[in-house]
Amino acid sequence: MQPFSHIRAVALALFLPLLVASASSAQTAANDPVIRVMRAELTREQEALGKQPVPPYYMSYNVGDEQTVSMTASYGAITKSDSARHRMLLVDLRVGDYGLDNTHQIRASNDMFARGGAKMIPYENNDESLKLALWRETDQAYKAGTERLQQVRTNKTIKVAEEDSSGDFSKADASNHYYEPGIEMSSYFTHRSEWEARLRKYSALFVGQKNIFEAKALLEASMVRKYFVSTEGGEIASNQPYIRIMVMATAKADDGMELPLYKSYFAYKPEDLPSDETILKDVNDMIAMLAKMRSAPIVDPYSGPAILSGGASGVFFHEIFGHRVEGHRQKNESEGQTFKKKIGQKILPDFMDVYFDPNQKKYGNDDLLGYYQYDDEGVKGQRVDVVKDGVLKNFLMTRSPIEGFDHSNGHARAQPGKRPVARQSNLVVVAHKMVSVDSLRTLLIAQCKSVGKPYGLWFQQVEGGFTLTGRTIPNAFNVLPILVYRIYADGRPDELVRGVDLIGTPLATFERILAAGSDGETFNGICGAESGWVPVSASSPSLLVSEIEVQKKQKSQERLPILPAPDAVKAN
Repeated sequence: MQPFSHIRAVALALFLPLLVASASSAQTAANDPVIRVMRAELTREQEALGKQPVPPYYMSYNVGDEQTVSMTASYGAITKSDSARHRMLLVDLRVGDYGLDNTHQIRASNDMFARGGAKMIPYENNDESLKLALWRETDQAYKAGTERLQQVRTNKTIKVAEEDSSGDFSKADASNHYYEPGIEMSSYFTHRSEWEARLRKYSALFVGQKNIFEAKALLEASMVRKYFVSTEGGEIASNQPYIRIMVMATAKADDGMELPLYKSYFAYKPEDLPSDETILKDVNDMIAMLAKMRSAPIVDPYSGPAILSGGASGVFFHEIFGHRVEGHRQKNESEGQTFKKKIGQKILPDFMDVYFDPNQKKYGNDDLLGYYQYDDEGVKGQRVDVVKDGVLKNFLMTRSPIEGFDHSNGHARAQPGKRPVARQSNLVVVAHKMVSVDSLRTLLIAQCKSVGKPYGLWFQQVEGGFTLTGRTIPNAFNVLPILVYRIYADGRPDELVRGVDLIGTPLATFERILAAGSDGETFNGICGAESGWVPVSASSPSLLVSEIEVQKKQKSQERLPILPAPDAVKAN
């Protein structure tokens, strides 16, 4: 399967600052039933497997306990209201040694190992049930690991020499102890009927809007508690709670094109979500904008100057750059490895820096979704200055080393139950030379005139994007705009347009960045890749690019509804 990444649009406010480990927290951790059982069973399994002919040299347990409440309303009525809970386990058991172990890539095969072996285990704190689940999965992991180690050794013998000769696992300070008390959903999210009433109210505004064929308001409260223990002594328990309201609506143009808009709100506590007044105003604004989008002209395929808003630039960097500096992609021989040989080389304008920092909670007034204290290998998250003065300096690293980078910087991340790989956290683009947004617009018009283009494009809002990073396919990206305007060089009023996707390849696009605005914006999202869906953020100023390319957006071939909507009939 070719490497693929996708980011979904969200906006998030962070949970309370994590607790600092202390003697009192260590005392509490000793009494946590899940940590206690995980620690005891790991010690027992390590002792027993240590007597085998091929003993493990490292073991860890990752448990993700997820509680959710979700509800949806459509056109003034609840269509869904339920709750769920599950615990997922990943056993990381390594046989061999740090130089070569069972996790090594098996080349020229459909190797499913990197996707992990997510297993559901009891979420009730029953010691015997938890012990049995850990024992069963450890036993299976050991058998699979010893068998795979033989396959790895055979694969290395019969294949050509590998491009990267670094080992499979690096030593790290992973004996960290960090503990937060658990939080139950029943105490976190209350007054369920009141929230259902609010969703009915938001979605009811779409009743009678005959050109909006899909509309809903949804709420999701999520409480993810992560547990980690390892044979190196690490013990971590942390909480990742959030609550989200999202209002989504889709209009349909006369030519069949579907036109989505959304507005989302996140908070770490239900009472911190916006008021009804704020959300109802936003919904009315969405309805008005959807009406304008229906009559907006379609942009034909185009290449020329463009401005990307801060949010659009954030997604732009996430897709074009962020995935290509994830450490494991420099080692996997099915990857394009765009930047592997460019350490110390200039890849961006010299007035630009890029860093990733999982410990940064805010960018300006915006909370950052990619915030965490410890990664999913028990390593402290660290700031990584990847680009300095336009020059590539570093990669995002896990405990899987690559040539020239032999230590983790705390970016091993995964959805509960998935096998961690190097993933982005909080991406921040810094421009040391900036101009006002009005000046950026003036520069755009001047650039259009200099290259003979009648207009440039201004990408104001995007819903996400995706990228392909493999060798046997085009190393391309696709950013998915929602709101785009034409800025005319002759001074005509700006014009809302529709029907375009922003496409390109990374190296060529980076060379065309001309200037940065003095504004800044954060795009918070959920990014999907090999290790599942993880929360991320991307913060950037607006950017002027000398040339971008857009292609026509895919559109439905279905006609508008033949029958008028019931509410539209009633209104007449």
